[in-house]
Parts: sequence; structure tokens; C-alpha cells
Amino acid sequence: MQLAAAALVSAALMWLAFPPVELGFLIFVAPVPLLWALRRATTRREAALVGLLYGVAFFGGMLWWIYTLGAVAWFPLVGLMALYTLGYALLMFVVRLWSASLWWVVAVGGWALFEFARSRFPLGGFPWGATGFPIAGIPGARGAAQWIGPTGWGVLVVGFAAALVLLAEEEPDRRPLEAMVAIILILSALGLVLSPDAGGQAVRVAVVQGNSPCPREHCANEKQLIYDSHLALTRTIAPGSVDLVVWPEDSFGGSVNPTFNPEVAAQMAGEAVRIGAYLLAGGSRSAGPTAWDNYNILFAPNGAILGEYMKQHPVPFGEFVPLRNLLRFIPQLSQVPRDLRRGEGPVVFNLALGDYSFRLGSVISFEGAFPRYARSEVRAGAQALVVATNEGSYGRGPASDQLLQMVRLNAAAVGVDVVHAAVTGHSTFVYADGSRDRAETGLFTAEVLYGSIRVQESRRTLYAMTGDWLELAAIAGAAAALVVGWRNPREFRIRPRARR
Repeated sequence: MQLAAAALVSAALMWLAFPPVELGFLIFVAPVPLLWALRRATTRREAALVGLLYGVAFFGGMLWWIYTLGAVAWFPLVGLMALYTLGYALLMFVVRLWSASLWWVVAVGGWALFEFARSRFPLGGFPWGATGFPIAGIPGARGAAQWIGPTGWGVLVVGFAAALVLLAEEEPDRRPLEAMVAIILILSALGLVLSPDAGGQAVRVAVVQGNSPCPREHCANEKQLIYDSHLALTRTIAPGSVDLVVWPEDSFGGSVNPTFNPEVAAQMAGEAVRIGAYLLAGGSRSAGPTAWDNYNILFAPNGAILGEYMKQHPVPFGEFVPLRNLLRFIPQLSQVPRDLRRGEGPVVFNLALGDYSFRLGSVISFEGAFPRYARSEVRAGAQALVVATNEGSYGRGPASDQLLQMVRLNAAAVGVDVVHAAVTGHSTFVYADGSRDRAETGLFTAEVLYGSIRVQESRRTLYAMTGDWLELAAIAGAAAALVVGWRNPREFRIRPRARR
């Protein structure tokens, strides 16, 4: 009972660190009760129960908004996430009686391993709830993401929490805690003083949030109505007032499409010419009887189409159905009759503002949650980013804010300004230090948001160049600790302790 309660407390603290509450500082203590319980589990079954209970409580609570799509969406996803926490719990059961130093290394590296795995497998992964993301709300710590990235902060958070657990031992070892406190404070101070700054020319931007007339219902002529709303709002933008206009994901689709519909292409091109600005718009189109595209298209100020970016990472069961033939017995999957055709890689657009030119990258919705997609765009040359998204299917839940939290830390990690454009909100501007503009659209409002971003002309961040180096180092450290512990069981095993 005591261990189960600890798992639930840990899940509750973790939930509070993420939107909608977003008390980011709690992330440093949130794993403590869970780790404490796993260190005191006396049987494998007990450890497994703790891991499953934590996983179901945390992910089930954090992702409750997915239930709006039905139990068929919520249960498998939460169950899969709970399996990862179960795996971590069983790993920690193996090392529960090891020396403090080895246990600490495995606790940190094991957590890093399971977060690394679940952000990639299966079907490309799912990073929601990763331990580093609440750091987005802590300015100095957020700035340090330029060196260690979101995944690196996950390592430090669990390292600190595991060190706190060791203080509860009969023979407390303070060295890990002292080391973690020193590293966290130094990095946070440096991140505050040397926070990422794009440093380049300002680009005036208008985000057109057209809203949906029937979110979650998919009413008749929905695509036409959404397109008409975006077009009407764009026509309110004064000529010469902005350099870039951004329409979010799903702002057009079906037959209302500039690729196949000359009238739509002429209207969108005409607005780019009238305003004298680039127009980046997100939408969908058919790619045959079994496939479709989710893409961004860019119009130049002269009306010419400069190129497209196709989404690389589709949402499983939302944009494609894996094992479709085997899963035909699930009626809800008929709502996804075709599979998304994947883009082949990052695309960077060259934009010229008078004599000045810069390179703009874009990602679409789900991709904005993954540090690796922001990093791939920057490595391809992008000096600013657009995240185009549509979370209208999830109602007024925290889905938009949770994505925005991840986008903020990813922006700081790669050191670029980001335009976050959503069909139904929240749309805003995120800067290279991970801060967000005070101007922000509401949920399910139709409006134009004006602001500016700066082009990155500063040095590339360490994380942009090296990636998840600290996470991989932690995983390697855990692997080494496991080898040492198994080869020398007597030397590194400690006596079992009675529960407190």
C-alpha cells in the first residue's frame, strides 16, 4: 500500500509539472517517490505493480484529452506508455540491492534508455511526458537546453531525484546530490547569462488563425469553410505590413487545394502579391485512392509557388493505420481510410527581403514535439522555423499547450525563433531562448496575430550540432554499471534494508 501510494504521488507531481497546470519546478522532485518505491520493492511483482500504477496514472491523466477520440485511442496509447514504465521498474528491481553509486547510475541511465526508446518506438515514437520538457517554464534552465537539449535535462532531472532518494538510506551518500546540484545551478546560471539569441534581422509575420466551424464533428463543406475563413482574414492584412503570412495545418484541403484547383491557387497567390509577402500555408491533398499528403506550400510575393514541405512523421492511427488488414475489426479505423504519404526529409525555403535573404524551415504538428525534427531543419540550414498545427479534434483540453511547451524547449535547444501557427489555437511566437510572446490567440477564435521573429545569425547551438549526447552518455553509463554489477555481485551488493 505504501509503495502504491508513492507511485501515485509521483504521478500526480509529474502531472502538475505539465500543462494545464505547468508547475515546471516540480519536475525535479516528481520522480522521487517512484524511485523510492522501486528501491524498496521486495518482489518482482511488487516492482511491476509500482511501475504500471505510475504509468497508467501519469500518462492516463496527462493524455485524457485523447479520450475525446474514444476509448479505442486512449487505452492502447496509455497502455503502451505504461509498459515502458513497467520495463523501467523491472530493471530497477534487478539493481535494488546494489551499491548506491551503481544504483544511481542505472536509475539515471535506465530512465534515459526508456525515454530514448519510447520517443522512437514503435511507429516513430511518442515523446509526450518526457521528463525534460517542463524545464521550458524555467528561464535559466531553459537557456541551457542549447548545450544538452530536452533529453539532457531529462537526465539531470532524474539524476537529481535519484540522488535525493539516496539520502533516505541508512548510510546516506551525498556525493551524487552535491554533483547534481552543482551541475544544475551552473548550467542554469550560464543559460540565463548566455541565453540563445537569434541575433539577425527582424521578419514581420502575420499568423492567420481561421478556426473551424465544426471542430470534432467534420461537418459538410468543412474544408471549404476553413479555407474561406483563412482567405477572408488574410484579406484584412494591409499591403506592405508584413514580410511573411502563415496559415496553419489543415487551412485548406480536399478539392479546395492550390495543387489541383487553379482558382484556389490564384486566390492564394493573389493575396501574396497584394500584401507583398511570402505566404506559407498548410493543407492536405489526395495522393491516389489509398494515400494522401499533409504539406506546407510557399508562395512568393510575386505569386509564384516556391516549393513544398511534406510531413515526414504521420500520427499512428490518426494519419495512417499500421497493420490495416489485421485491424479491420476495429470500426473506428474506418475514419482513416487512407494512409499519409511521408516526406523524404527536411525542406528549407530561401526567402529574400530586399537585399537580405534567409532560410526558413517548417515542421507539421506532431513533428514539433520531437527535438530531432527541429534539429534536422536547422542542420539543413534553417534560420527560423514554422510549426503548423491543428488540434481542433481535442476540444478545449491541454493538447495545444502541451505541444507548445515542447516547441519552446526545442526552440531553445536549436536556438531559432519559431512561428507556432494553429488552426484553432493557441498561435504565438516562440523565441530562440524558449520564451513566448505575450501576444497569443485564444482557443477556437478566428483572428490574425501580428508579431516578428529574428533570423538566426548567431552560432549553431551545441545541441543542434551533436544531438542527444548526454542522454546517450547516460545510457552507456547504465550499461557499463550493469556489466560491473553482474560481474562482481559480491563486491557491489549491499544488504537488504527493512522498509520504513
